[in-house]
Amino acid sequence: MTITKLSRINEQIKKIKEELREMGAMRPGTLSRQYKSPQKKAGSYWQLSYTRKMKSRTEYIRPASVPEIRRQIAAYKRFKTLVDRWVDLAIEYSKLKIESLKDHSAE
Repeated sequence: MTITKLSRINEQIKKIKEELREMGAMRPGTLSRQYKSPQKKAGSYWQLSYTRKMKSRTEYIRPASVPEIRRQIAAYKRFKTLVDRWVDLAIEYSKLKIESLKDHSAE
């Protein structure tokens, strides 16, 4: 039973690794439209905000780059989700492995 669970977890981890290997450009952040005159909604521009290594940063983004930046942000979010899932699976795997070693040593 434990062996099948372990192999299932291993397969899931393999799939995550494959998806991570195929990932392209990514970047963290939130993209938002800002206005020089918010009341009139005039003078719009795009702004990317993110925190990296405990430093907050803001970049201005050209309108032509907005679709690519959105793809990169989505890729980063997917990356974070995959890594979190990988860590959860690794913890579960470790617990099961330790349990199975206890069971075998008790026999």
